[in-house]
Amino acid sequence: MPRHEQGAAQPASCLVPRWRNGPGRRTASRRLRGVALATLVALGLSVPLPAFGWGRKVSLARKYRPGQKMVYQTNLRTRAEVHSDPPGLKDFLPPLPTEFSLRQQNTLTIEAVRSDGTADIQNRFDQLEMHSDLPERLPEHLRDSARQAQEDFSRRMAGQVLIVHYDREGRLLGFEGAEEVFQQLDASLREPLRQVLRLFLEQMGGHTLYPDHQVKPGEEWKRKLAAPPTDDHPFSLEGESTLHYAGKTRYRGVKAARVDFRFQNVLTPSVEGLRRLGPLAQLEARGLGLEIRIDGQGQGRVLLALDDGRVLQNHATIHQTLHARLRNSGDLPLPASQPIKLEIQSETELEVEGSGK
Repeated sequence: MPRHEQGAAQPASCLVPRWRNGPGRRTASRRLRGVALATLVALGLSVPLPAFGWGRKVSLARKYRPGQKMVYQTNLRTRAEVHSDPPGLKDFLPPLPTEFSLRQQNTLTIEAVRSDGTADIQNRFDQLEMHSDLPERLPEHLRDSARQAQEDFSRRMAGQVLIVHYDREGRLLGFEGAEEVFQQLDASLREPLRQVLRLFLEQMGGHTLYPDHQVKPGEEWKRKLAAPPTDDHPFSLEGESTLHYAGKTRYRGVKAARVDFRFQNVLTPSVEGLRRLGPLAQLEARGLGLEIRIDGQGQGRVLLALDDGRVLQNHATIHQTLHARLRNSGDLPLPASQPIKLEIQSETELEVEGSGK
């Protein structure tokens, strides 16, 4: 090897002391092993472990198992604002709740799975608490009875059992068992509660979440939202959701997939459905022709069990705006020259936590 001049840069190998034997060499060796171990640990903390299968594709699909049970804790909060042009239009509406909250526990049991993949699921309301500001918006002599009605509804729903039907992709097909309870509610709460219940049941089914192919972390897919009006849901639906597989995690000991989602949709009520929307039906009865659409958008994150696709957790924020254009037939003392518009904006936060296997 060529000789190195004094003061010249030395190769890295020359800067390491060359212990041949003895405790010095053993100490240096232990230090080097310690540095190597620390480096591996640091890498292990910063890089997902291959054993957890981060980079592998997964199949996300709903697989029903007869007898399976899940318990869900749900919190729902909705705030609404009503705007009208001209402002006096609001005077012809009955009082509407602008704050609404629901807290409930449900036990879901899969009763039957058919050969075509559809399932019948028993949904038992173990507990339900409902609150709204409707009593405060009523005339004083009606407030106590309205509060009592809300308390009665919460009490009657405890122990109530619904039979809910889903298809193989988690689409809600219908449900039975709640109509008698709804009929005992004030008309201004009946339809909103029906739609809140439907929203909860749809979220539990997981429809529009599942891809039609295996997905890898970071992959996105889209699902069309389309449905005709039914007796339970008198709205036609058009829209699209975008979903993103964010990777694997564990939820209460269950291996799960994290899926972020966002969506936009448009709901258009059928003619019969319009007549079921209490406050708007009263405007129609006063001689106002109605054209209505409801624009919705939302986002959130859901955890899906990797073994059978059941929903384990769902946190979502949903914004809806009801646009109504009204044609005054002259029966109401409103300016005929101005456009008559009604807008109801609502913001809903939904939190669902599940347990069970």
